[in-house]
Amino acid sequence: MSTSHLRRAPVQRRSAERLGRILDACAELLDETGYEELSTRAVAARAGVPIGSVYRFFDNKRALAEALAQRNLDRYAARIDAALAASGVAGGGDWRRAIEVVVDEYLAMKRGAPGFALIEFGTSVPATAPADQPNHLVADRLRALLTRRLGLDDSGEQGERLRVAVLLAVEAADALLRLAFRVDPEGDPVIVAETKELLRAYLARVLD
Repeated sequence: MSTSHLRRAPVQRRSAERLGRILDACAELLDETGYEELSTRAVAARAGVPIGSVYRFFDNKRALAEALAQRNLDRYAARIDAALAASGVAGGGDWRRAIEVVVDEYLAMKRGAPGFALIEFGTSVPATAPADQPNHLVADRLRALLTRRLGLDDSGEQGERLRVAVLLAVEAADALLRLAFRVDPEGDPVIVAETKELLRAYLARVLD
């Protein structure tokens, strides 16, 4: 996990395990109470650690939520990578199967990962924000992962086309899948299917 949101990075295994418990507690409480009612004291109590242990890593509850979002992104990328490896996806010709995995792993986390329904990969920010906003981070991670797995050309003009295409695909999927979960708490299957179809049709312009 990235340590950019931490006051201090864990060094020992015991410290890393404590950090994991704190983030687990944060995720559980987000599901139960929402962000507004979340508090560092409640997180410490749920994690079974002194309040000082929370402040050792985090300045406030926003930093906690940001670290949880980063862990979500790390876990999402790991799930995709494992699923692609297990299904034998390799080479540019398999990109449609890869997109199926990318969407399905997101759906699995949306439906079952604690805290994910509220935080996902970060807090929404305006379009004028710097390029480290959540969808940019997701797009960059997915592009790097798919480039490695599928052997895509990520250099020069083709690389720039790929960068823009993946970012636009992530933005479109984000909006459409949010709609799917507004219509149906489990994700409306028709909207999900149409989202996959839209992604395949759009990305074919760059990947075929």
